Amino acid sequence: QVQLVESGGGLVQAGGSLRLSCTASGSIFANMGWYRQAPGKQRELVAIITRGGSTHYADSVKGRFTISRDNAKNTVNLQMNSLKPEDTAAYYCNARALVDHWGKGTHVTVSS
Repeated sequence: QVQLVESGGGLVQAGGSLRLSCTASGSIFANMGWYRQAPGKQRELVAIITRGGSTHYADSVKGRFTISRDNAKNTVNLQMNSLKPEDTAAYYCNARALVDHWGKGTHVTVSS
């Protein structure tokens, strides 16, 4: 059974940093990544990373967020710097192994 467990969300002031972590179990995953959903908005891609280490970022986070993964530990991390109030959202870990798997989400709130 696939499980994804996120950690690291919280409240931070604008300009601050947070690091999100996700530990996956139950399969070998190709792409892993992070999505977010703000209140009243659709879920959107934040960043993804392939098993080989290739990355893709949403334009809104380029230069501020860094995604990384440890294949041996089945973990994916998201280092978020220079946070803005518009980064406030629930952040969801995603891992793909034939189908998409999702974590339950962790909340990030950035105060102005």
